[in-house]
Amino acid sequence: MMLREKRLPCQSREAVVTVRSYHKGILDGYLHHPRLDDREKIESLSQLLLLLNGLVDLEECINPPLPLVSPRLEEERNRAVFCIQILFREHYTWQGRLIWQDQKQEYVFHSAIELVQLLDEILAE
Repeated sequence: MMLREKRLPCQSREAVVTVRSYHKGILDGYLHHPRLDDREKIESLSQLLLLLNGLVDLEECINPPLPLVSPRLEEERNRAVFCIQILFREHYTWQGRLIWQDQKQEYVFHSAIELVQLLDEILAE
């Protein structure tokens, strides 16, 4: 009998990314997550992925689930606001949904690289 790797559901599975500007992978924005005391400044897509991965790593601890996060409405003009829901981690990558809140559009991603491609396609327009 062969053992299969189980999918591990994430507890605090939602983060909100506010993008102020974007050019060729250079992102100026913020990440909001229940585990962060305050919003975290984001300056690139790779920084976003590394920070999200670290936050998902914390979900392996035995703590009660954290509430979903809602974006703080700020006075400044933002280019886009996204909700990233990491529903499962399997083989050290993610499966989830990207919700473009400004346009009320939802996309499914099956890997972290697919998430980056979606964000780049949307923001490059």
